[in-house]
Amino acid sequence: MAGRELKWFKSSHSDADTEHSTCVEVVLDTRGTAVRDSKAPATGHLTVPHPAWNALLSSLR
Repeated sequence: MAGRELKWFKSSHSDADTEHSTCVEVVLDTRGTAVRDSKAPATGHLTVPHPAWNALLSSLR
């Protein structure tokens, strides 16, 4: 995912943009799902395989 501009998005269920908001942003790519802190996007991101991301989402539902 490096070297390309990524199109980050966050859930409509995220907190409003306030000083104490909690939110992550994600990018779905053919190689995995990248996740970053929306309040500190310059600190980098974590990329996980799609099956692991789907398992996380399933466990939260």
